[in-house]
Amino acid sequence: MSLAYFSAVLRSEIDGVWSVLGDFHGIATWVHRIRSAEPEGGTGRGPIGSVRRITLEPDGRQVRERLVHYDGPGRRYAYEFDGRQPFPVRAYRGTVHLLPVTESAGTFLEWYGEYDCDGALVDQLDGVFTGLYREFAADLRAHLGEPPPRADRHRGDQRSR
Repeated sequence: MSLAYFSAVLRSEIDGVWSVLGDFHGIATWVHRIRSAEPEGGTGRGPIGSVRRITLEPDGRQVRERLVHYDGPGRRYAYEFDGRQPFPVRAYRGTVHLLPVTESAGTFLEWYGEYDCDGALVDQLDGVFTGLYREFAADLRAHLGEPPPRADRHRGDQRSR
């Protein structure tokens, strides 16, 4: 399995961030590339086994993601693609996790994907997935009313395989 990993520090307090990010079916309210996210097999913030049918901008392509783990107190959930894989992977499991930054009262965000694919595609898919997580974090910041982060002095993305 390969790992595409992204992390960020948000200025917003963790409960406010989780109130947005922890709603598995509410992703369309803050991710710009998602036109809609319709719940299948469950509603609410995180019923395990429920599916969100995502319609993407600008072409209306659809992706289905199934919630496979939800830990509200631990502020973490994991999801897998359900049905047809939208990327050239044999398996994919995405995880979102928040931790408090106690020094600043901010939030540490981790978003990562574990996936299995042909070896020749690992670097390409790593770039695609980390690019999506970075975009989603930027959308989350904008939704929370935060400014964009300052320019990185050191790139913090880490990869391991």
